[in-house]
Amino acid sequence: MRDVAQRFNERFGATLVVPEGRIPEVGARIMDLQDPTSKMSTTSVADNGRIHVLDDPKVVTKKIKSAVTDSGSEVRRAPDKPGISNLIELLSVIQERSPESVEQEFEGQQYGPFKGAVADAVVDYLTPVRERYHELRADEGELLRILGEGADRARAIASETIADVRERMGVGTQG
Repeated sequence: MRDVAQRFNERFGATLVVPEGRIPEVGARIMDLQDPTSKMSTTSVADNGRIHVLDDPKVVTKKIKSAVTDSGSEVRRAPDKPGISNLIELLSVIQERSPESVEQEFEGQQYGPFKGAVADAVVDYLTPVRERYHELRADEGELLRILGEGADRARAIASETIADVRERMGVGTQG
């Protein structure tokens, strides 16, 4: 979107707001649980390498507890420990705290208890989203009403910008 807005503004004058990128230092890329050198993705070959928002809590727990870790047992980030580093970052993002504080909390502990804590945190984090999804899906009519309301609000907000874009481009204007 940044590229589109910048190109449009260069060609037609300042019209669109260029969105600012917000890339966090920690957690910008959550890595695959089975291949911690690759980004977690829905296109990954192995389903147990990714967590789906709607996964059952038992499935999430199993995936995290079977996540690939590195040799050793120290809960500490390091370039040669991508598996445990990934889980540390995942927990730090979910709990909105620094990776260093996660390392301090689990200092002297083994991977097993740490993975259990990560699994519990991920399950707790996803539970309200999963519950709300099932609540909304249970009433198709209400879901369609909510979506319609959102579309109407978006249309109202966007209509002024669309009019400005059309005027700048010289299309769809009346005169």
